[in-house]
Amino acid sequence: MFFLLGIFALLVLMGALGAFSRAQVASIKQFAFWVLAIGGLLLAVLLLFTRGPAGLGTLVLLGPLLWSWVGQARSGAAPRRPGPRQRTAQGGSMTREEAYAVLGLKPGANEAAIRAAYHRLMRAAHPDAGGSDWLAARINQARDVLLG
Repeated sequence: MFFLLGIFALLVLMGALGAFSRAQVASIKQFAFWVLAIGGLLLAVLLLFTRGPAGLGTLVLLGPLLWSWVGQARSGAAPRRPGPRQRTAQGGSMTREEAYAVLGLKPGANEAAIRAAYHRLMRAAHPDAGGSDWLAARINQARDVLLG
């Protein structure tokens, strides 16, 4: 009997992990919020029934802190849409002014200055040197916009 129960539990766990791997991040965040909220509510009820007035006092004292955490979790759960100034390096278009700013150059810089600034920045920002993928993509995009 325990063997069959163990196999059933293993199959349920494998199915849950498969669903988790295909889920979107927003869905996972929302699920985690609800699990924590229901678990916290159950813990509060258990504390209230097992500790009586001391449990009620604890809930009253911790209430504002918990409420602020819930508010932060709910406000962070909504997906943000990028505004016009928050374009990604891969999908958005970059203006020439933005490209000069990314490379730290003044508008009208010549090709040699653009290439020198690009190489200087990429030495520090390249992912192989411990830099950021996003920043390296922005630097590449700036070079491409300015050099055509």
